[in-house]
Amino acid sequence: MGNFDQIQPDPYSSSGSGSGSCTLDSPVNESSVTDELSDFRHKLRQLETVMLSDSYEDSENGNVDIQIWKQMVEGDRKRDLKQVLIACADAVSSNDFSTAWILISELQQMVSVSGEPIQRLGACMLEGLVARLSGSGKEPASHNANMLYKVCPCFKFGYMSANGAIAEAMKDEKRVHIIDFRIGQGSQWVPLIRAFAARCGRPPHIRITAFDDSMSAHALDIVGERLCRLARSFNLPFKFDPVHVSVSEAGLQHFRLQPREALAVNFAFVLHHMPDESVSVENQRDRILRLVRSMKPKVVTLVEQESNTNTTAFYPRFSEALDYYNAVFESMDASFERENKERINVEQHCLAKGVVNVIACERDERVERHELVGNWKLRFMMAGFNPYPLNSVVNRTIKTLMKKYSERYRVEERDGALYLGWMNRDLVASCAWK
Repeated sequence: MGNFDQIQPDPYSSSGSGSGSCTLDSPVNESSVTDELSDFRHKLRQLETVMLSDSYEDSENGNVDIQIWKQMVEGDRKRDLKQVLIACADAVSSNDFSTAWILISELQQMVSVSGEPIQRLGACMLEGLVARLSGSGKEPASHNANMLYKVCPCFKFGYMSANGAIAEAMKDEKRVHIIDFRIGQGSQWVPLIRAFAARCGRPPHIRITAFDDSMSAHALDIVGERLCRLARSFNLPFKFDPVHVSVSEAGLQHFRLQPREALAVNFAFVLHHMPDESVSVENQRDRILRLVRSMKPKVVTLVEQESNTNTTAFYPRFSEALDYYNAVFESMDASFERENKERINVEQHCLAKGVVNVIACERDERVERHELVGNWKLRFMMAGFNPYPLNSVVNRTIKTLMKKYSERYRVEERDGALYLGWMNRDLVASCAWK
């Protein structure tokens, strides 16, 4: 993330620079915003001069001005960071750019990349606000769920819930084919490979077909080599098939389906990156579900962030992101030391990118488009899927393990899905389909 102390309240042209930059619906008038800020600073200097003057109390008008300014300054000092963030988002939403930049100047003094959870999140959201105003928010929001796997228990046990459903569905199968549309570093499959290897009798043959739009072909091959070595160490028959095309371009020919293989498909933190009908008539989100349904899988797992940022307008989307990510930051603070390098890396190089994309970008440039489980259920049912029960033993184990991190973690099963959250906020939801 950038150095916020050096951010200047300068509203760049709304057209941005370079290709693919995010744009505003209304242009920012650079001269008017600069004039407003200059006037604001001039008034502050006047206030300082008058208050230091021995004669300011003799002026009746001066007393009135002083009281107004004192109320403003004292009020600002007591303002809550969340309130200032919301006020700034409201100003941006209303195209009141002069007020927005003034509040951004105030936020620069309140946020910190090493402070309390809300201060660290505030730094991310401030970056998003500045990027939105300056038209510079377009960057790959490579939401690396494998990084979150290591430091955020809700994400880790979301994977575990999906693995439980796959293990249950494949308990009697001799040949198992798993399609993973966002494999990352392959961390999800390490415990499942071990579980299959420990199965009574002869272990099944496992084949993983792997996609990942955020990785190079070489990086995907390295993941495959690592998983192959792990499988060999357990004498587990294993094959890794990397697919070097975008998920949006995936077709039946890329899966090399075999008639004797039982098929499992894993959608872990991937579908929210795919544009739906609100972005493009192609509706890749529903297209991939229909494609998977045509392959007649034995089980399909869905793990997603439980947040509503897909089609909502900027202001309510900002408020939703503030509430959601504040819970994420607080939960990680309870689980890891403030100086933990992995946690810092996740916040500054993983979560921050997602937050900035949610706040700064619109239309096809906004790739972080989360939906609630209720919406996902409708999409799956419209594609022809039926609910598949999650593994109750695994879910009970998850509840026990989550409490070891903190009593404030919450795990609930309701309406066929497993919700993992922090206090009163759901963070991750997992469900399965057939």
